[in-house]
Amino acid sequence: MIRRFNTRGLLPQTDRRLWALAWPLMLTNLTVPLLGLVDTAVLGHLESPQYLGAVAVAANLFSILYWTFGFMRMGTTGLAAQAFGRSDSFGQIALLVRSILLAVVIGLLLILFHRPLISIGLHLMDPSEEVARLAGEYASIRIWSAPAVLCQYTLVGWLIGTQFPRGPMLMLIIANGLNILLDVIFVTVLGWNAKGVALATVIAEYSAAGLGFWLVFRRMPEGTRLTPALFGQWSDYRRILNVNRYIMVRTVTLLLVLAFFTAQGAQQGDVILAANAVLITFLLIISNGLDGFANAAEALVGEAIGQQNRSQFRVVCRIALRWSLWGTGLFTLLFVVAGHTLIGLLTSIDEVNTAARLYLPWLWVLPMAAVWGFLLDGIFIGATRTREMQNTMLFSAFVVFLPVWWLTTAWGNHGLWFALIALMLARAASMGWFFKKHWKHDTWFI
Repeated sequence: MIRRFNTRGLLPQTDRRLWALAWPLMLTNLTVPLLGLVDTAVLGHLESPQYLGAVAVAANLFSILYWTFGFMRMGTTGLAAQAFGRSDSFGQIALLVRSILLAVVIGLLLILFHRPLISIGLHLMDPSEEVARLAGEYASIRIWSAPAVLCQYTLVGWLIGTQFPRGPMLMLIIANGLNILLDVIFVTVLGWNAKGVALATVIAEYSAAGLGFWLVFRRMPEGTRLTPALFGQWSDYRRILNVNRYIMVRTVTLLLVLAFFTAQGAQQGDVILAANAVLITFLLIISNGLDGFANAAEALVGEAIGQQNRSQFRVVCRIALRWSLWGTGLFTLLFVVAGHTLIGLLTSIDEVNTAARLYLPWLWVLPMAAVWGFLLDGIFIGATRTREMQNTMLFSAFVVFLPVWWLTTAWGNHGLWFALIALMLARAASMGWFFKKHWKHDTWFI
């Protein structure tokens, strides 16, 4: 029988649990765009915008390449959280072992086939010849981090799902701190430009993965051994892949939209490309900051699903929404008040600075348009409702984003940003419809 909880008495406790998970994850997430800020600032003060444009193009390419397999993080979180809710220790460890094995195999395959993948990606983005050359140099170095990156996704997902958020925080803060230090040394001191940024990233990714393995091993129950049962059979891997294939399609679709965004900016010239790179860095700050609440919701929703606890599920959703909206208000205020100052910190190139300020008002609208999709992603991941995530993203990209962009091409870069806002609103509306449907019919636990 499902235990009934007094909602009034549960709210303070759940608030505390949400924040105990959210603040380390928020700090963790904010270190990711912080790294992008440093990359942008270091390259943005060089003599040419081409270095900044090259890293923007190549980094976007690797976002597509790596986050195609972002299900290694998101799917692992949902499955681990549900096993955690059931108090299934064997299930938690077996999931980790099998996911790590998949991550290593996929990472090695990416290295093996990286030349055609990078060549096709740069061709589709269609930057200028010099930007393409510099981006290719960056990519040929950065690809060697593939196994480490995918292992990190799995380790972070498992640590979040088992409610140890300080693990990812330690991993990414230390690794990104190292990356920032190496950026300054390799680019500013040694003059390696885009290649130096790539090498710094590779070193930092392996450092983060190594620290993650150490943290996970420390959380293993005493006497844990690697037995054949932990590795499982092909059917066990099929279950993981079946849960995550929808996340993969959803993630690829989102990243293709962002790649299309970058490519359209590139077609308007290196200055617009660099200005959009600055503003997209701010968008990453918004998304990664608000994702702290979404990530906490993943863990607590997954736990509630594992326990079949409907009361806890509903309270978590309400509280996560409330705190997400507070965070949205703060981010909006930050970019309204200090946006021009922040742009000036990132680049001293006059043309890029002027262009970025022209399009800054779109950043004032983005947080409120995007927060609903960010939070609903967390809820759907925790509940492993991944098919709806895929379908709503396909709808938002192909039925909303592309038509809106096409209809507003006469607006230039303003039309591109307007289409991105429309994508965010379409995701919020379509995912909200599915959320309300499951809530009304009590089908989250089926």
